[in-house]
Amino acid sequence: MNAKPDVRFPAVSVIMPVLNEERHLRGAVEAILAQEYDGEMEVVIALGPSTDRTDEIAAELAAEDPRVRTVPNPSGRTPAALNAAIKASRHPIVVRVDGHGMLSPNYIATAVRLLEETGAQNVGGIMHAEGENDWEKAVAAAMTSKIGVGNAAFHTGGRAGPAETVYLGVFRREVLEQQGGYNEEFIRAQDWELNFRIREAGGLIWFSPELRVSYRPRPTVRALAKQYKDYGRWRHVVARYHPGSINLRYLAPPTAVCAIAAGIVVGAVLTPWGFVIPGGYLAAIVAGSIPAGKGLPLKARLRIPVALATMHMSWGWGFLTSPRSLAKKVIASRRSAVVTTDRAATADRAAATD
Repeated sequence: MNAKPDVRFPAVSVIMPVLNEERHLRGAVEAILAQEYDGEMEVVIALGPSTDRTDEIAAELAAEDPRVRTVPNPSGRTPAALNAAIKASRHPIVVRVDGHGMLSPNYIATAVRLLEETGAQNVGGIMHAEGENDWEKAVAAAMTSKIGVGNAAFHTGGRAGPAETVYLGVFRREVLEQQGGYNEEFIRAQDWELNFRIREAGGLIWFSPELRVSYRPRPTVRALAKQYKDYGRWRHVVARYHPGSINLRYLAPPTAVCAIAAGIVVGAVLTPWGFVIPGGYLAAIVAGSIPAGKGLPLKARLRIPVALATMHMSWGWGFLTSPRSLAKKVIASRRSAVVTTDRAATADRAAATD
């Protein structure tokens, strides 16, 4: 007779969207397989069209451990990868991990416990940025400071409790199925958008500092600027798609971009007093970088103001220049989904009365 599964340790599916992750993929998967968790586990890697050795490394990992398997993601888009991995997975708890994220040893066990204790539909913790060189260390310091990211608990830490969103997330499968998974129109901000829908449906999103994922920052100024421009661009789409979801923290970067641009124009055309605004911003990020860089090498500390300015200005510029056509595509997709759902419901009711 087969033994009954231990309800304290439900089976877990770990889903990973990957694209050009040869640098970190093996370490990320090995951190998952080494988890201190007594339940059954599988790892489903959704492979985008990488141009490096990502696919080869994923194949090696699958050959080395039967718990690892791969599924294709031809579009390369993160939400499509996540949905493909969810569809291919089979366990009641779904853990999202990125190809450059390193789980702490007891991450899954802690998350499963918190799901049970809180009754939440999704739990998550701290995105603990860690750099390997001076630039990445500077970005990590910026990403974990309040002057860099405001009061976002999953960046800077804080007390456990209900949250708007969390980093990555550990979900009950039923809520992912109820919500239809990730909205594939959201190339970025798909986590925030999904968590908003879960909360709108009455679900609980729970943040806990007990959960910790090491994150590797973008390796260049250009890559960081693109990342944050996309964040700002798609966060504006979320605001259009879900009216009322915006808050003052998200408006700070675009406001800073407008104020600095206006100050430079006024200073150049009308009066030197206009330069007080960009000068004040520069002084603020230099001052803020001092506590943020505590304990770092001098070369890393000197790069923190550059990282802060890149994050703020890129996010703000992306928010301000986010084309309305993106929101139109998303809203059209939503309407199409609603129509399809309504038609299916009508067909079900007709079948029930036959």
